[in-house]
Amino acid sequence: MKKNWTKFLVVALSVMMVFAMTACGGGSSDGGDDAAEGGAGVLHLGGTGPLTGPAALYGNAVKNGAELAVNEINAANPDGLQLSWDMQDDEHDAEKAVNAYNKLVDDGMQVLIGSVTTAPCTAVAAEAYANRTFVLTPSASGPAVTDGNDNVFQLCFSDPNQGIASAEYIKNNYADKTVGVIYNNADNYSSGIFDKFKSEYESDGKQLAAVEAFSDDANADFTAQLNSMKNAGVDLIFLPIYYTPASNIMTQAAKMGYAPTYFGVDGMDGILDLEGFDTNLAEGVLLLTPFTPYSEDAKVQEFVKAYEDAYGETPIQFAADAYDCVYTIYDAFQKTGLGADASMDEICEALIGVFTGGDFTSSGLTAESMSWNAAGEVDKTPKVCVIEDGKYVEK
Repeated sequence: MKKNWTKFLVVALSVMMVFAMTACGGGSSDGGDDAAEGGAGVLHLGGTGPLTGPAALYGNAVKNGAELAVNEINAANPDGLQLSWDMQDDEHDAEKAVNAYNKLVDDGMQVLIGSVTTAPCTAVAAEAYANRTFVLTPSASGPAVTDGNDNVFQLCFSDPNQGIASAEYIKNNYADKTVGVIYNNADNYSSGIFDKFKSEYESDGKQLAAVEAFSDDANADFTAQLNSMKNAGVDLIFLPIYYTPASNIMTQAAKMGYAPTYFGVDGMDGILDLEGFDTNLAEGVLLLTPFTPYSEDAKVQEFVKAYEDAYGETPIQFAADAYDCVYTIYDAFQKTGLGADASMDEICEALIGVFTGGDFTSSGLTAESMSWNAAGEVDKTPKVCVIEDGKYVEK
């Protein structure tokens, strides 16, 4: 995907225009009727995700990242294809996600960017398959999201790939560590990563010293799990979980005088922004992620500045994933040869052809090169970061 990174300057100089294009309620950004007068029309993008509730950090990051990309494209190409963007709150709930998806369809959505989290996205994927909506999720990494759904693609690493990559990295770089795992066995995301991690880590005779589970991300007491880790001599804990339970684990371990190394995956991104959490406890945490806002890469820094100017906060990986989703869809759609007035199912079949045609690649903030297989999985290189002085630093 070719990007003109000077678009950031256009946005920076046109802040008032950008926000005028952003609706105040419901998180929508619309090219509007005037955009259609350019001759190419408006392609309607929609998304569902948790804009409220305990996972809202993820959903709002996706909302903002996609919105920023939409506004950049519309500002930089006033006479070309325009985009509209509407994100509906699903509260990280599968039933509410389906209702939100149906509302987007009723409102004229043509392509779905979402859902944000795995369980809601799995439910939405079934509906989208039935009525032929093309789906590119920025962050729903469970294999059930794409399984049997030829119209659903992931821009994020799948859970199995996260588990395998994490195990390989730990074995190659922390061979002297005694490793344990704490995971959520009631969550498809967490258990899916754990299963592949365990299989890969123990594939050559190594053994995990301790494995402990919990069944609710709202769990506030990890005393039993941490005592198990401590008693087994674990000095590196793999945490394939979200940032809220991870923050509780780190807080309680510190109170016990227990200070292992922690290794997390993409669900832990955002822990530094969690209200009430002592970020000093995250010092030294390792994280498998395709994006860090502290990268010295010029295009990353331009994105970070534009995002901070627009939203007053530093973007996390989910914002970068969503931003890349919009540009990927924009470029892929123009390869279909369709007009923006094409039906949702026509667009779906055409985009499937582009994504699986073998010669479509995308370049963005989260990877220099991304391509997709027929199963909907993305091929890109994972990165490992460490938290140092409250920042993500690439290893």
